Amino acid sequence: MYCHECGFQTDVVFDHSTGDAVCKNCGLVLESHYIDETNEWRTFADDNTRDDPNRVGAAANPLLSGGGLSTVMAKPNGEVLRAPNRDPDRGLIMAFKTIETMCDRLGLVSTIKNRANEMYKTLEDHRCSKGRNQDALLAACLYIACKHEEKPRTLKEIFSVANGASKKEIGRAKEYIIKQLGLMEKPFPVANAGNYMRRFCSSLGLNNQAIKAAQQAVHKSQEFDIRRSPVSIAAAVIYIITQLSDDSNKRPLKDIADVTGVAPATIKNSYKDLSPHVSEIIPNWYHLNLSNT
Repeated sequence: MYCHECGFQTDVVFDHSTGDAVCKNCGLVLESHYIDETNEWRTFADDNTRDDPNRVGAAANPLLSGGGLSTVMAKPNGEVLRAPNRDPDRGLIMAFKTIETMCDRLGLVSTIKNRANEMYKTLEDHRCSKGRNQDALLAACLYIACKHEEKPRTLKEIFSVANGASKKEIGRAKEYIIKQLGLMEKPFPVANAGNYMRRFCSSLGLNNQAIKAAQQAVHKSQEFDIRRSPVSIAAAVIYIITQLSDDSNKRPLKDIADVTGVAPATIKNSYKDLSPHVSEIIPNWYHLNLSNT
């Protein structure tokens, strides 16, 4: 900041107790009642409550009215009270926490969480969530957000972290959200088998060579008319790669089914559809490497 007393640009020191910005050289108050927009902290040495004694309030959320800030009153004995029925965003806060929990359990990035939050907030603003299964709506928002961010998750994976909503209910909620938000009119990313490949292979503990071969194979399989879901194709390609691999990469069909969420019978049927093209989709270098080991 520019100090009129010193006559040049100078470093400043912020006095958080008074809210003043003070010139480091001469001590002139350059700005009074400075607003500190960072999180507020406290430390009470004699505070014996079980609550965190340091943090006071979470960061502001632009999707909530007033940034999600609320009034908190404390009794002399340390008990914390909140004004009842005065938080219009209580439902949204609970919904956002549910989405965050699902994201944490699936290991999803914050951009997916934020998109799912925005989607649910739009439904709330248009009063489209009234009378609907909230758990199914939240799970469906997350499912759609994953696709939009090109990090798709299978319906079974979303179902595994949903709070009691069935796959059928989540599927219906997904179609409802797409219709209500007009997503059919916008480019909706279509998941392909390659979106799932690295995650499935890593979960099965395949080495980098096998993962690379599986990724190339599933990319090549798109050139053929295999009328199976992307997840089924991915599972079938992994099954083929593991069968062609050495002992370190061999995996039982049951393990592949558990990781991909595809039934063993479906994997076998998908394998039959791919088998006429195996020599074309499996990279030659993988065959050569195996023959030399």
